[in-house]
Amino acid sequence: MDYYSNQISQLIEQLASLPGIGVKTAQRLAFYIIDLPEDRVKKLADTIVGAKHTIRYCKQCLTLTDQELCPICNNPARNQKMIMVVENPRDMTAYEKTGKYEGVYHVLHGAISPMLGIGPGEIKLKELMLRLEKEVDEVIIATNSSLEGETTAMYISKLVKPTGIKVSRIASGVPVGGDLEYIDEVTLLRALEGRVVL
Repeated sequence: MDYYSNQISQLIEQLASLPGIGVKTAQRLAFYIIDLPEDRVKKLADTIVGAKHTIRYCKQCLTLTDQELCPICNNPARNQKMIMVVENPRDMTAYEKTGKYEGVYHVLHGAISPMLGIGPGEIKLKELMLRLEKEVDEVIIATNSSLEGETTAMYISKLVKPTGIKVSRIASGVPVGGDLEYIDEVTLLRALEGRVVL
């Protein structure tokens, strides 16, 4: 039995199709949008359509931007000879929030996953190799520590090492506040291998 009219049901259905939005959240958002003044709804809709039309890949690092180059690649203070490889723009944002990394990025837009049929050709590896033809000192691989992330990291390492460019992998391990007894052996081993001198 339908509780809502056709338009409301369609709005809820469209909102619920977004990642991370369940039916209840979609219902709350739908009623919130319906209660907004028409000019605010129009501005929201225009912003979504405008973003879809203007956002594209950065010419250099392939993150999402509305300019030819993203603000990071366009910043002359950034070290263009150090490239951190990440899986998606959200990972790049996470590193930027630390305020400590001064190099540039390369966004793969995915990770190698034979189970899902995603091979090296489906992510932005060719573009990375083209960037490495320029003067680059180090490639930092910052893919996730999942099976797909590790597979991608090993593949990139095998591609880059023959070029003579330094390849490093971010350390991963024990989270701050984590109890050692509850952490799996692989994570503990990575933490041990990634240790630093104090």
